[in-house]
Amino acid sequence: MSNDSSVSETNLPVPVSVRHYAGHYSTRGLWRKLGRIAGRVGTELLEKALQLYYAANKPETPPWARATAYGALGYLILPMDTVPDWLAGVGLTDDFGAITLAVMTIAHYIDADVRRQAAAKMDQWLGRSSNGH
Repeated sequence: MSNDSSVSETNLPVPVSVRHYAGHYSTRGLWRKLGRIAGRVGTELLEKALQLYYAANKPETPPWARATAYGALGYLILPMDTVPDWLAGVGLTDDFGAITLAVMTIAHYIDADVRRQAAAKMDQWLGRSSNGH
């Protein structure tokens, strides 16, 4: 993942270290991970991860924001990170923190269309109708 040299890393509200996980991101890995954890986590983590995914795929999302999104998603994909994902009850808490921080950091790029795409995917996975009922 390339860095946008026009953005000073000291001005970024997210720890730059999260971007180092961008190399662990893959779309296939993300779908597999979300499928594996869907039954263990609440919908909030899944929806935030999807929002990052759709925001990162928008052409107008700048490289630094893409790197932040892919970094957080790459961190989610890794099973052995700060808190190993297999630890019952706490294994995904660090992942949730990384995802939430990334969402807050790139919130400007998570527009109504991105939220709609994420909600539609959640509806599809959960078997809900598109109007939420």
